[in-house]
Order: sequence, then structure tokens, then C-alpha cells
Amino acid sequence: MFPVYYHQLATVPALEVLCHRIVWSALLCMILLAARGKLGELKGAVADRKTLLRLIASGICISINWGGYIWAITQGRALDASLAYYVLPLVMLTLGVALLGERLGPRQTLAIAVMVAGVVLLAIDRGQVPWVVVILPVSFGLYALVRKLVVVDAMVGVTVEALLLTPFALAFLLTRSGGGALVTGDWTARSLLILCGPVTTIPLVLFSYGARRLAMSTIGLMQYVNPTLQAVLAVLLLQESLSRLQSVTFGLIWLGLAIYSLPIRGGVRTG
Repeated sequence: MFPVYYHQLATVPALEVLCHRIVWSALLCMILLAARGKLGELKGAVADRKTLLRLIASGICISINWGGYIWAITQGRALDASLAYYVLPLVMLTLGVALLGERLGPRQTLAIAVMVAGVVLLAIDRGQVPWVVVILPVSFGLYALVRKLVVVDAMVGVTVEALLLTPFALAFLLTRSGGGALVTGDWTARSLLILCGPVTTIPLVLFSYGARRLAMSTIGLMQYVNPTLQAVLAVLLLQESLSRLQSVTFGLIWLGLAIYSLPIRGGVRTG
């Protein structure tokens, strides 16, 4: 539902929306951690140099991903964002195979080839590869990889990421003329900016829990649900056009997903 949500904030600069997303997420995370009695784990994560460095890296990756996505939606390019998230599982599969020793059987390789063909058709139909189609999947793929390697509670990790980014976000917001949209905007804009916290934090924490428990390849293939829903919303609610060729590519991508997911022995193996 993010395309619909951020489309309502199209009049607010994307960087300003991103900064609100960071600040309110950090505040909500701190409240939730305190309620769960995990502030001690937060201090431990920050004190551990290796963990902190990895969370700095993951925080940078997710902020790039958030900012690029908000920009795409507010600029009326939800279909480009959808294409980006069709590329994401391929990036995650590549990272899993190249860096984590995950191996694919022949059936999974065939499935990936079918999905790659679908992504290539989408790119051809668009006539170019917009920068968001590269930045969004690479940034989130690297984020998922780092979070898989960080041995820390999912909520604690998300909180540290948000807290590390908060000083920069607050510095930007405090320089906005007239206080920015939170002061000068209508009640809808103000409410949506504040609610950026929970609509960001809840899915991200759930994703972090899953990333620790599943193979990168499995996580990657699950991501195809996201761009499909985004494409549907872009066409039906945001009035972006979907060509015949793009419709064909959706079929190819879901065919590949079906091939990959068949309950036959010999799937992804971790080395």
C-alpha cells in the first residue's frame, strides 16, 4: 500500500518525507524497545564495534532505498518502482549464491531464467532503465545481506539504524522554511508524516525477523508479491498506464515463480 500512502504526500519534497520517516521510526522503535525491556540490548549493540559498523552500513542502505522509493512515488513513477522490486529478488538471489554459498538446482535455474526474461521485457518496454530501477534493488539487497549477518534482535537493529540517521534527519528538518510541511501543511499531510513511523517500522521489523530465518534465495522470491501489488495499485488507483507487453511480462515472472516454488526435492541448498 506504500504507493497510495506516499502518493498523498506528493506535494512534500521527497527528502523531507524521508527525514520524517526516519525520525518518527526512531521514536516509535525506542518506545517499543522500552516497553519490551530491551534497552539494555540496544546499549550492547551500540557498544559492540563490529555490530555497530554493520548497522551503520545497513542504515545507509535502507535510507538510500527509502529516499529513492519516496521520490519515485511522488514523481508519478510507481511503475518504475514496481520494476525495481521485480529486479530485487534477482539481486538477492545473486548475493545469496555469490556471497553466502547458496546453490540452485536446475529447476530453480530455469525459473530464474524465465523471470529474468520478464524483467528484460519490462525494461525494453520502458525504453530505458531508470536510475531507481538500479538503486532500489541494490540498496535493499545489500541491506538484507547485512541484516542477515548481524547477530542482533530485529527490533534492536532497526532502532539502532534509525537512531544513527536521526541527527542528520533532524538537522535537515530544522532548516526547513516555516518548519516544513509538519507546520505549514494541512492535517492530512501532518498525520501522514507522523504515521510514517509505524507504517515503516512494523513491516521492517517483520522483514528483519524473516531475514534471519530464511535463505536469501527464498527471501528474494517472496519479494515478487510486493511489485505485483504495487503495479496493480499504480494502474488501478494512480492511473499509470500498463502496456500489453508489460502484461505479458507479469505472466512470465509469475510462471517463473511457480516453477521455482513447486514442492519438488532439490531446491536451494546452503553451503
